[in-house]
This record gives sequence, C-alpha cells and structure tokens, in this order.
Amino acid sequence: MFVKLIKTFILMTVFCTAAHAQVQDTIVVARDGSGKYRNIQEAIESVRAFMDYTVTIYIKKGVYKEKVVIPSWVKNVVFVGEDANNTIITYDDHANINKMGTFRTYTVKVEGNNITFKNLTIENNAEQLGQAVALHTEGDKLAFINCRFLGNQDTIYTGAEGTRLLFADCYIEGTTDFIFGPSTALFERCTIYSKRNSYVTAASTPKDIKFGYVFKECKLTAAPEVTKVYLGRPWRPYAATIFMNCELGKHILSVGWHNWNNTENEKTVRYAEYMNTGEGASTQSRATWSKQLKKKEAAEYTTENIFKRNDDWLVTVSK
Repeated sequence: MFVKLIKTFILMTVFCTAAHAQVQDTIVVARDGSGKYRNIQEAIESVRAFMDYTVTIYIKKGVYKEKVVIPSWVKNVVFVGEDANNTIITYDDHANINKMGTFRTYTVKVEGNNITFKNLTIENNAEQLGQAVALHTEGDKLAFINCRFLGNQDTIYTGAEGTRLLFADCYIEGTTDFIFGPSTALFERCTIYSKRNSYVTAASTPKDIKFGYVFKECKLTAAPEVTKVYLGRPWRPYAATIFMNCELGKHILSVGWHNWNNTENEKTVRYAEYMNTGEGASTQSRATWSKQLKKKEAAEYTTENIFKRNDDWLVTVSK
C-alpha cells in the first residue's frame, strides 16, 4: 500500500511539474539557430489550439522574411522581440502581383484573439506598385506595444468589425490610407509618419459602432518634401476618427479632412479633434462638416468607454 502511494505521489508530482512548465511556456525563435525554431510561423504552429494560459514567443534579433499567419484557434500569445529596431518581420507582396489584390498582401495576419506584440518591426517593403499591407488584423483584443510598422500604401489594415485594437508607443509610416479599416482602434503616444502628400486614415467604421479610430497624444510627422496631407477620408460613409491632444505637423492641410469626392459622406462621417497642437492644428479653416469637441464630449473618450464589452480585457492590457 505504501509503495502504491509513493508511486501515485511521484506521478502527480511529474504531472504538476509538466503542467506548470506548459503554463509558463516560452518559445524562442532565432534565425541563427540558437532558439527552438528558426522561423516564426513554425513556432506558431507548435502552439496548442484554444489555450486558456499564455505562451510567450520570444524572437531574437534578425530579419525574418516570411508571411506570418496567426490562425483563429491560436489565442493568449505574446510575441516579444529582442529589439524593436532589429527584430524585423518582412515580406514584399503588393496588390498587382498576379492580381493578388489588397487583402492578400499582408506580411503578418492576426486572426486569433488576445494576442500581444512587443518590441518588434512588421514591414511590407514592396516597391510602390500597388497596395501593400504590413499588418492585417481580424482578431479581437490585440495589443501592439513599442512596435514599428513600415510600408507605403495601406500599411495597417484593421480588418474586422467590432474588434478592439491597442497601439501604444508605436511608429507607423506610409503613403496613402496607411491606417484603414472598420475596427475600433486606440493609438496612444504613437508617431505617425507620412511619406507622401496623401491621406493618413481611411476608416470604414460601421454605423452602429460609436468609436472607430482614436488617436491620443500622438505625433504626426512627415518627410521633408511632404506638405499636403489630410487627417483622413472615409472609406465608408460612417467613418469615425478623432485626434485628441496630438501634435500635428505643418504638413497637415488646414482643411484637415477629405470627403473622398462624395459630398454625401459629409452628412454621415464622424470626424473630430480636441486640443491638438502644432503648425497643422489650426481649426480656423477646417472642413465645416468635421467637429471640434467640447470638454464634456471629449471626456467620453476614455479607454474604458472605447473598449467597453462584457470582459476584463482592459485589466489585462493595463498590467
């Protein structure tokens, strides 16, 4: 009887140790072969489906040329780069390669929920021959912290209605409509860099969703030769975009917003600003169909209100 109890205890100890190791799992990816995997996609494929614990995929410095897909059954994963400037995921597809179209050009596509990226670069370095997406999101509760997004036209596609995204302390560059789509996305303390005279955003917010793109304490900058940039134009009639307490460079046009050559959009878009600064922040000549928020209205744009659902995602992100 005593021997049987000892054997049972040993088995339980081994099981608990294994389970604990699994819950605390960290997977290392390195191009030089010093990690478990050399490619990011291989590491993703090793993650169990529908996990209820968090796995960290640590990516060492290097250039990872691959199209990365995080499928819908992968959740609760944190991707951590060794260094934001030197941990680079890159590819070079654009819309005019074999009639690929915009939505297949991504470098990284995120379909799963509860995914976080930290300290890395996602790049589409295709020649300027068509739309070329670096990041394509479809999952909910996605966070991007201290990341860089490099590209030209259509750099970031927030591609699913009703999903929530957080971009904090990120660098985002592009030429035309380089932040576009229907998701609710909060950009905090990000640098937004325009590489061409064009448009920063092209939201397609659904009519029944209150918050679309919200930029807080961001800095809008541009290449030296860029002098005529709009804050946004509506990809769909009810596009919602607001810039709050942001620094707008002199490249931002005095009119601020564009109607995508359709005056009907002026009746429905939800474009607003609040307490911006900088040479491009003057409101005297802004489009009459855009709005300058009052203090009470601006107070509604809290993180809690923007992301409010029946879950505790905010608690998770804030920690």
